Amino acid sequence: MIAMTRKTIVSAIATVAALAALGGAPAYAKKHKPSGFEPTLPLAQPAAPSAPTGGIFNASTGYAALYEGNRARRIGDPLTIVLIETTTASKAVSSKSQKGGGASITPPTAGPLSFLNPDALKASSSSSFNGQGNAAQTSSLASTLSVTIAEVRPNGTALVKGEKQMLLSQGDEWVRFSGIVRLADVDEENSILSSRVADAKIEYSGKGSLQRASRQGWLGKFFNMISPF
Repeated sequence: MIAMTRKTIVSAIATVAALAALGGAPAYAKKHKPSGFEPTLPLAQPAAPSAPTGGIFNASTGYAALYEGNRARRIGDPLTIVLIETTTASKAVSSKSQKGGGASITPPTAGPLSFLNPDALKASSSSSFNGQGNAAQTSSLASTLSVTIAEVRPNGTALVKGEKQMLLSQGDEWVRFSGIVRLADVDEENSILSSRVADAKIEYSGKGSLQRASRQGWLGKFFNMISPF
């Protein structure tokens, strides 16, 4: 009986120690959720053994034909996206309505209703509404970002995606981009304007003290939510 009790106690202590070790794992051991903008690397293909020819030229070590150049065209090739985005939107709404009405009754001058005052039998009503609303927004983004080709399609287009992360003294910032480019639009500097990218998704955000200072606190959000004014 005593031996069984000791085994039970030892087993419980080992279980508690294992749980503590799992709970005390370092923070860097946690896996971060992928953002979907990770760079795409070319598939590593095993080099086929080639018979020695005695020449110094070997196409398998990397070769670009004269008519092809060094423009990005394969999976994993990098290219530069020139971000030039400007958006301006404005909207104005105006509404006005007015309505009026009136009624009056003239009582007889003789008879049982002659005591009624004609001024007391008059009624009128009127209503009016005037509402106006204006909205305007202007946003611009100018930067450069290098991305990689994630997929090449038979029609000469390619899916590109990438991100740039910056660790600053007052927080972190990142720029993420994905879209479909036409390989023929890539210029001799291996770059393309963001306005020529289809289905473009651009994300520019960050976190840190400056971002926290520009946001409203949770208590202010709560009062704005329940306020009827």
